[in-house]
This record gives sequence, C-alpha cells and structure tokens, in this order.
Amino acid sequence: MKLESEENFLELVDRYFPERRRGEPWGRGDDCALVPCSNSLCLSTDLFLEGVHFSLAYFSPYDIGYKSLAVNISDIAAMAATPEGFLLNLFFPPDTPEGFWPEYFRGLADLAGEHELYLAGGDLSRSGQLGIGITIWGSPGACISRGGGRPGDLLFLVGEIGLSATGLEVLRRGEKTADFPDSVAAHLRPRLYVHQAQRLGSSPGITALMDVSDGLAMDLPRLVGPGTGADLRLGEEDLHPEVLAHARQQGASAVELAFRGGEDYALLGAVDPFFLQELRDIVPEVRIVGEIVHEEGVRLNGDPAGIQGFDHMRGG
Repeated sequence: MKLESEENFLELVDRYFPERRRGEPWGRGDDCALVPCSNSLCLSTDLFLEGVHFSLAYFSPYDIGYKSLAVNISDIAAMAATPEGFLLNLFFPPDTPEGFWPEYFRGLADLAGEHELYLAGGDLSRSGQLGIGITIWGSPGACISRGGGRPGDLLFLVGEIGLSATGLEVLRRGEKTADFPDSVAAHLRPRLYVHQAQRLGSSPGITALMDVSDGLAMDLPRLVGPGTGADLRLGEEDLHPEVLAHARQQGASAVELAFRGGEDYALLGAVDPFFLQELRDIVPEVRIVGEIVHEEGVRLNGDPAGIQGFDHMRGG
C-alpha cells in the first residue's frame, strides 16, 4: 500500500492498532486525542531520519518500525516510568515502495504490543526523505532524574555497551552478520530495559538514572551533574564477546569502542553504597562500573577521558 492520502494512513493504523484501549474515552478520529492521566505525565519525543539514524541499505522496513518506537520507549524507561501511548508522524518520498508501509507498521505494532502501548493519532506529509517523528507519554511512577548523584555514589549499568556500535560497523562494512548476530540485533532492534527500570524505581537508594543513547562518553557527564565527576572502571570482562572479537579484528580497543559507542539503550545509574545489596537483589544483572567523585571530569580506568560520543548536530 502506498501512502497517497490521509485515509491510507488511517487504514494502516487501524489495521495494526486497536481504535481504543481500556480507559480511553473516545479513541482515535478527532482533532485531538483525549488521554486520561494522573497529575503528571512523562513526555518525550524523537526523530528517526533516513541517512542520520538509519540506512535503507541494511534496515528492513520492520526494523525501522521497531527501532523508531524503541528509542522513545527507552526514554520513558530511563526515568523509571511506565510507557502508555504515543503519537506518530511520518514524512516520506512519493516513490517509497508499496510494500514498505505494511512491514513498517508490523514492526511498530509488534513492539507496541509487547508494552501495551496505545497509538492515539498522528500526521503524515510528503518529503524529500523518509523520516519518523514519535511523541510518547508514560505514567511517572518513581520518576528518577539525572543529576541527583552525590560523590561516593556507585555507578552501575544494566545492559550491554558497545554492542550496537559493533553491529553498526559490521553492517556498514558489509561483514558477515552471521558472525556477530547479537551485535547486529542490538543495532537494528535494540533490547529495552523497561521492567528493570521499574524495579529500580522501587529502590530508595537510586539517586540518578538515564539511558545510554549517545555513548558513555557523552552520557556519563550528563548523569553526574555539575561540580562532580566520575571514575569509571571498565574492563574487557565487562564487555560482550562479540565486542571483544570485532575490536581485535580491527586492531582497536574494545574498551574505547564500548565507552564511545552509542545506541545501546542500557540503563546507567547511581546508587548510594548503603543500598548496593538491595540493588543487586532487585536487578541481579546490574554491574558496578565506578563511582561519582568530587573532582570534575571523567576518568576511564584512571586516565582522563575526552567527551566524544554521538552528537545529533555533528552526526557522530
């Protein structure tokens, strides 16, 4: 199906998403969506653009649908909130292949279904390139922010780092994807940590939380806040075997790759050391990777680390 009119768009939306869900008073179809909520909502929005965030050379339409929503869900999880629903905006070239959109919506709907997300509405427009804009909302729950950590708090990770960057390099170079299946999957259809984040929200010892979307090099300074710094201890034992294998093939440092690579959407947080055992009981896969310190700046394994990860304005 080609998107030649708003009616085509609505037909695809209705095919893959229910018109309303329990608690929605009206469903889709009006000029605005009426969304029942508490006193507060967590809101986030992201663009997902061809040539910037994905390439049609190796992203399938299903992958694009999946990841365009995944990056938004991760933002909600990053504050220990619960995703509830989203709005979808599409812009696309007129020559987009006819079979693209059913597969795109299938990927979108499969991930939305996993998290019981409601598609409340959206818009579409012709454009010179393919792009998706999603606005997502969620119920706040504990609502843990960045910047609340204090010197002495321990830094932790939930999830892999460097895996998506490895997958991106494999795909860009046209290497054998069968040799790096977890890395390729991490880049095309990233794993999300919504349930782990919600469990973290129940712990009084968590002082800061975010997701690693632009790489630890960029995101860690955002977590620790002004006037403090971080001592990060990251070794090869902390990394996925595929990250190690690919770095060795390229004669590169796996630790540097993991430190600077983005789009893993792992959870990065800080915890009061008094609550460390409770943290491990709540999320057993958590890994302690350093601590917040008084001295500003980030040190990686004892050495000053420059801040260079993914920047949306620089493109890398």
